[in-house]
Amino acid sequence: MATKVHMEALSPTMEEGQVVKWLKAEGDEIANGDVLAEIETDKATMELVARGEGILQKVLLDEGGTAAVGALIAVIAEDGEDISDLVSEGDDATGEGSGEEDEAAAKEGEEEESKEEEAEAAPERDKAPAPEEGEEGDGRVKASPLARRLAADQGIELRSIEGSGPGGRVVKRDVEKAMEEGVPDAPRTTAPDSEEDYVDVSLSQMRKTIAKRLVESLGPVPHFFLTVDVDMSRAVEARKRVNALLEKEGKKISFNDIVLKATAMALRKHPECNAHWREDHVRRFNRVHLAVAVAIDDGLITPVVRDADRKGMAEISAEVRELAGRAREKKLKPEEYSGGTFSVSNLGMFGIEDFTAVINPPEAGILAVGALEERPVARDGEVIIEPRMKITMSCDHRVIDGAQGARFLQSLTGILEEPLAALI
Repeated sequence: MATKVHMEALSPTMEEGQVVKWLKAEGDEIANGDVLAEIETDKATMELVARGEGILQKVLLDEGGTAAVGALIAVIAEDGEDISDLVSEGDDATGEGSGEEDEAAAKEGEEEESKEEEAEAAPERDKAPAPEEGEEGDGRVKASPLARRLAADQGIELRSIEGSGPGGRVVKRDVEKAMEEGVPDAPRTTAPDSEEDYVDVSLSQMRKTIAKRLVESLGPVPHFFLTVDVDMSRAVEARKRVNALLEKEGKKISFNDIVLKATAMALRKHPECNAHWREDHVRRFNRVHLAVAVAIDDGLITPVVRDADRKGMAEISAEVRELAGRAREKKLKPEEYSGGTFSVSNLGMFGIEDFTAVINPPEAGILAVGALEERPVARDGEVIIEPRMKITMSCDHRVIDGAQGARFLQSLTGILEEPLAALI
């Protein structure tokens, strides 16, 4: 009996996924639990495993293609089993069978070779004269699965090939022709001196999710902002002493690690800020799970340091480094970037003095940490130079009132300006 391979929800917030790479090809024998493909979710690249066994009879979604959660993207069946009805179902689910340009391509399947031969005899008017006609709606080049695999094997850029298939689709014959005749250099997409007026950049699953979440946050969530300017003199001294102790172990802590520890301790004192908005109630957490913003190529992800208030700075430092490294490789597990109770975003390493961050719903607050800078300040009637750091708290006014946010920042400032206060 045939097994349907669906686009699975590989992260808690995933609504659609993109096939990064098929690890199995049509005709391969599949065992239950085999890894079929790498799927880019809204947060990371995850493995899609087989839920049945047999032969991978049909791949319905090309590498680079996207499909909604639940859509049929491949079929595993016994050798010779009729899967024509399932193939039609998959075409509809992934959008391959809709639209005039894709009508012929949707039937390609196992008849691809003969279709490509028919396309050779098609009149010139049926061929795509312009590059736009050979692109998908998301900017990807239209190409048959066979053509994609052949081009990838030969290291040929699909954009450099003029497609002769339906709607400008690149088919096997086009790739073979390019292999024989050679292809021009692929068009540049990011060169600043390009003669093109603009470049369209396709959205990754993460960027799509970021855009959606920002709309959900800045629109419905009533933000207000509180800023403190912290004297970091004693934090600077404390870091030097701690790093001297850790040097033997080859470890060290950063100012961000100090801020994370101080934030976690302040949240433990102020559970009204360590909270989520739940529409009909506010949930205050007894445990502090800090979500730490990490910049990656596709946008921003927030791996979570669980029970941060119970961990030392060296442990927090090691955990953040390890999570951030795997975040940049898109190897985080869903439980490692979900479940945060409060967030911290630090742009100080980029020289940003201060900024405001957008709350990540349903969390009620986020800290925006600026650069540590030596600045002139007035003290006892004299101007002196001190290491200062500006920290801005974005608050959801439905959960946190101004006085509550101010008291939390007072506690945070007190810990940073006198690290020994953390022992009290």
